[in-house]
Amino acid sequence: MLGTVAACVLAYFIGAVPFGYLVARYVHGIDIRGYGSGNIGATNVWRVLGPVSGAVVLLADVGKGVLAVYLARALGGTGTVLAAGLAVLVGHSWSVFLGWRGGKIIATSLGVLLSLAPAVALIGLGVWVATVVLTGYVSLGSMVAAASVPFLMLLTGRGWEYFLFGLVMAVLAVYRHAENIRRLRTGTEFRVRLWK
Repeated sequence: MLGTVAACVLAYFIGAVPFGYLVARYVHGIDIRGYGSGNIGATNVWRVLGPVSGAVVLLADVGKGVLAVYLARALGGTGTVLAAGLAVLVGHSWSVFLGWRGGKIIATSLGVLLSLAPAVALIGLGVWVATVVLTGYVSLGSMVAAASVPFLMLLTGRGWEYFLFGLVMAVLAVYRHAENIRRLRTGTEFRVRLWK
């Protein structure tokens, strides 16, 4: 029990480190929350500050998920690891360092899945790429990929606890994209022009 609590606390604070905000603030001298979509995630950083900064934030956010799972494994079993996997996402979404605001968990979720279930991570990444290529919407790709995770857990032979973990992750990801859903419905969502 203590190991699970410790793993979740560590995971939360790892997730709460706002790399997008830090890169924008200390490398470019701006508050990324005032630009583009206002999100601190890699997509907005990439769009506003360019591919180098975007890639740095992407790798850092993925790394948060990997690190949280790695530490959790040293502190407990499957339940501890899955709980820490969710805690790092909560930290990323509601960071104590940003007034309980944060990112949309997609990159950090990828890091968690790469450590927990690599096959699910890679298939989910493929779903994301296919959706973005077909529609041009990064946000839609993120939601579709997240929604596929619980089913991919079952298809790859993971237990019920992994399915429940994937379901909570998917619900959280869609919830964090509520504003994107609104923009998709009104036709004002940012679209990547892949075929220009």
